[in-house]
Amino acid sequence: MESHAQQTAPAITQNPDIRYLGRLLGDVIRAYGGEKLYQQTEYIRSASVDRARGVQGADLTDTGLDALSLDDTLNFTRGFMLFSMLANLAEDRQGVAAEPGADVASALARLESQGVGRDAVLDLLAHSLIVPVLTAHPTEVRRKSMIDHKNRIADLMHLKDAGRTETADGENLDEAIFRQIALLWQTRPLRREKLFVADEIENVLAYFRDSFLPVLPALYARWERVLGARPQSFLRVGSWIGGDRDGNPFVQAPQLQYALKRGAAAAIAYYLDGVHALGAELSLSTELAHVPQAVLDLADASGDDALSRKDEPYRRALSGIYARLAATCVSLTGGQPARPSALKGEPYASPADLRHDLVVVAQGLASEGNGALASGGALGRLIRAVETFGFHLATLDMRQNSAVHERVVAELLKVAGVEADYLALDEYARIALLRRELANNRPLGSRFSAYSEETASELAIVHAAGEAHRLYGPQCITHYIISMAQSVSDLLEVNILLKEAGLWRVGDNGDPPHAAIMAIPLFETIGDLEAAPKIMSAYFGLPEIAGVVKARGHQEVMIGYSDSNKDGGYITSTWGLYKASKALEPVFAEAGAAMQLFHGRGGAVGRGGGSAFAAIQAQPKGSVQGRIRITEQGEVIAAKFGTRDVAMTNLEATTSATLLASLEPEGISERDATRFAGAMDELSNSAFAAYRDLVYGTDGFRDFFRQLTPIQEIAGLKIGSRPASRKKSSRIEDLRAIPWVFSWAQARVMLPGWYGVGQALAGFEDKALLADMAQHWSFLKSALANMEMVLAKSDLGIAARYLPLVEDQGLADSIFGRIREGWQAAHDGLLQATGQGRLLEKNPSLETSIRLRLPYIEPLNLLQVELLKRHRAGEDDPRIKEGIELSINAIATALRNSG
Repeated sequence: MESHAQQTAPAITQNPDIRYLGRLLGDVIRAYGGEKLYQQTEYIRSASVDRARGVQGADLTDTGLDALSLDDTLNFTRGFMLFSMLANLAEDRQGVAAEPGADVASALARLESQGVGRDAVLDLLAHSLIVPVLTAHPTEVRRKSMIDHKNRIADLMHLKDAGRTETADGENLDEAIFRQIALLWQTRPLRREKLFVADEIENVLAYFRDSFLPVLPALYARWERVLGARPQSFLRVGSWIGGDRDGNPFVQAPQLQYALKRGAAAAIAYYLDGVHALGAELSLSTELAHVPQAVLDLADASGDDALSRKDEPYRRALSGIYARLAATCVSLTGGQPARPSALKGEPYASPADLRHDLVVVAQGLASEGNGALASGGALGRLIRAVETFGFHLATLDMRQNSAVHERVVAELLKVAGVEADYLALDEYARIALLRRELANNRPLGSRFSAYSEETASELAIVHAAGEAHRLYGPQCITHYIISMAQSVSDLLEVNILLKEAGLWRVGDNGDPPHAAIMAIPLFETIGDLEAAPKIMSAYFGLPEIAGVVKARGHQEVMIGYSDSNKDGGYITSTWGLYKASKALEPVFAEAGAAMQLFHGRGGAVGRGGGSAFAAIQAQPKGSVQGRIRITEQGEVIAAKFGTRDVAMTNLEATTSATLLASLEPEGISERDATRFAGAMDELSNSAFAAYRDLVYGTDGFRDFFRQLTPIQEIAGLKIGSRPASRKKSSRIEDLRAIPWVFSWAQARVMLPGWYGVGQALAGFEDKALLADMAQHWSFLKSALANMEMVLAKSDLGIAARYLPLVEDQGLADSIFGRIREGWQAAHDGLLQATGQGRLLEKNPSLETSIRLRLPYIEPLNLLQVELLKRHRAGEDDPRIKEGIELSINAIATALRNSG
């Protein structure tokens, strides 16, 4: 079988930025790596490009790859990795990743053309919540230092766009870019030490400081102009880093406290800088401007009695605000701000109090002239930032596995003398017991009792959450995710634990209970997704829960893309998620609660990756309602939020897609929806059977997977604080979905993103119906587009080079033959359904992007195979292990969304 790279396709038209940056990288390699390395790299690159273009006789076997010394291998791998990094930067700058119409202005125009006016949009936004949630899932293999140099190059390229030839410091622009690439070349790309949770917290804070804090207020200012009104702060940011304990024993109460304290420090530092800048700007004098009494009162209360500012009340008022903010910094973080205040001030009790003072200043400015001094500008953006980020910066989610909750609650009940063997009770008895406990405010735990280490740790973290609410406000932690949620008791157990810290309290005088943190089930497997509506209906049927949900107005459910895919394969997972979302909607409607779905997506298609703009629009009607949360993890964080421009593009796309998914009329008729759903059930069942038969029904498949792919080596990478498996086991069921997908991508098989679909498409008899669905149904169109991207990035010709790593060659040939047939069936079925002659024929920009980088991946794969052979044969030269890790880094960078 030919690899996809050998299919007939138009010639590549290279992005001019890629040519420019690639040429500079070549100059750097020649200057710092030497002429020999430069010539070797160029020779291998040219041969690989010829092969990708289908030049007759082009092959990599005679390029000298196998003759590279270990030192040359490391340098060559770094060179190709850096080219891919620079190519990513260039593509992001040119908007290759952006999609037409993926902005709020375009969404408004599209909605208006369909009869949906701006009033409807504003009504929706009044109760909307859109939250990207950053997680520490370990697929970001690059050090932060590498990303920082890349971002500096991006800033310099902006100057070049503006026609500049020098930097602000007078340095020649081309030389400055060359210097940054040279720094990249000489920066160690791999971490030497394993990441700790504190490292992950610090890494993600850099994205808040550099992107989210300045970008969100700027986006809101843009949207105010587009909407002609000021919407509430519906777009916020969340985080799991420091709160996600599922399978990570290193996240405990101190890590949660550290994450919140560092977040508060970053937010307040941003506000301090903003207030300081405003103080320099707002030099209005009472001799020349009318100043309202409220501003004068704020100025008089500031303690700023400097004679030089006696007639400048705005500056004096801002001095007082700054002093109070500085005191807030000390009280919440224990540290002084970088620029201490000379005045004494009382700490702000809440972000709302800070906002009040800033609004007083804004209203004062608005009362003068035409109000231009108060409309927008730095003060408006600062007020928006305070509304959006508060003193907590990002809402921190808590997450733990339901099995842990069961054990902890069982121990609490036993030690308290309530129930000796909770684990032996059936579901009905558990619910009855938990409800009795939730009907009073008496805690089960006691500081005078002794508990197991697990229970003590879980109690400590809920108490830390309670203290955080008192320090930073209730928005600092609002969600508690329950992994592997499979019953109503799984949700009630979390409320029991929250009650220990006063975060669940019985209401007074017949009022509903107060639940400061929402218990959220995560439905992960195919079976869990099917059971979700029944579980939520039973949960809402409990009177105390119904009262809580009614008071809150909404309830969240998280649906997991990763484990459902590992459990049932790509199309079954995707369809199962769609059906669960659709089936939950009437359950929520009956309960009178707005439904908020939390989509646990990853970077790779096998974990829900692909275009978020298309994926959100493809959600079933009625399932979005202006409320959506989505995980962003690993290398995707840098790709989507690494620079301000890229962050604005991606946040715009998420917001516009949410508006369209919430308000756009259904794109297909009810009759078609019924027909299409029936066809999808048939396709899903067929794909599920094929996938399960291969992955879980084939003897030796586990060994094949672990020997073919670099999963063992990935597990040893220092790219995250969490273990690769939930348990000490080699079973695929216990392996986390992230390394499962990541390792298949490294070997260029990418099996989780397509296997089983080909068999389903081939066996589906009504090809006309399939083509109709692929053309007119946003759900299948999005699913096939993502699978098409995966097929284009896979290459079974290269994957076959990994086969000698499998000890049982008979097993290897048998299983790989099935994989090869499945790939071909998926390839042919997709082209037939979409009416294309080749992959990505209808997406030329993505086709160009992928085909451009393919020649830079194949040599890395071949080197990786040889290094894996030597490593597994017992060679202990440290450069071999370093080379493997570098190749993993480089391939992940080139593939972009591989984890």
